[in-house]
Amino acid sequence: MNPETILYDVSSGIATITLNRPERLNAWTREMQAEVHAAVHRAADDPAVRAIMLTGAGRGFCAGADIALLADIGSGSTQVSAPAPAGGAAGGTRLPDFQSAYGWFPAIPKPIVAAVNGPCVGLGLAIALYCDLRFAGQNAVFSTAFAQRGLIAEHGIAWLLPRLIGLPEAADLLYSARRVDAAEALRLRLVQRVLPDAELIAATREYLRSLVESVSPRSVAVIKRQLWEGQLHGLAEAIELADHEMRLSFASDDFREGVAHFVEKRRPRFTGR
Repeated sequence: MNPETILYDVSSGIATITLNRPERLNAWTREMQAEVHAAVHRAADDPAVRAIMLTGAGRGFCAGADIALLADIGSGSTQVSAPAPAGGAAGGTRLPDFQSAYGWFPAIPKPIVAAVNGPCVGLGLAIALYCDLRFAGQNAVFSTAFAQRGLIAEHGIAWLLPRLIGLPEAADLLYSARRVDAAEALRLRLVQRVLPDAELIAATREYLRSLVESVSPRSVAVIKRQLWEGQLHGLAEAIELADHEMRLSFASDDFREGVAHFVEKRRPRFTGR
């Protein structure tokens, strides 16, 4: 893979994917869409990777769809078609709901954390919301932006955003397209942590490193699937599936290691099996 719009790095079990169009605040293009898709699936298929960080180069996370792309669509010179389903790596959810062009991150059986280092707008916000967690730099700003462009709540964000922050709060952000700073984003539960800008990447890596070193990747993959699919299940179905997964866990190597390292008072050596 020789990407032009992203950077890809693996270190200490963490794959870092950096949107790399800093001169355009990492505005999203078709090329970036394809390269992010390939990079995330590369990380999902790599046994050396146990967690993924998505961030932006320069002073922004993602300013939304590139305005040139929007202009082409508006003029009719670019035809819009639905991309083929993304598919999920082994272990991720297979529900069709999570196989769309942008909503496929839940199908990846490894935790994905967005390190939001600046403007996170429109499509950029939708992408961040499909990550499992969002950590923000203190100068990050968020906006849905859609209504200001004559657009609607794209890519399932009208389903996802109310589940994260509540329906009235989602209505406010979607109707007004107003800018939300990092402090308000934390109050709204749009992000889980706010950190000094200079510490954002290191702190996000430290969080992911704790997952790499201390928890079973098999457990995390199953729990991630439970969390996302659970948004579409009733309680009885969720309990039935959990009971099934618990029985499978009892037969796993990671369960035996989970007991052994606790009893022996040592660091775990989980294999994901």
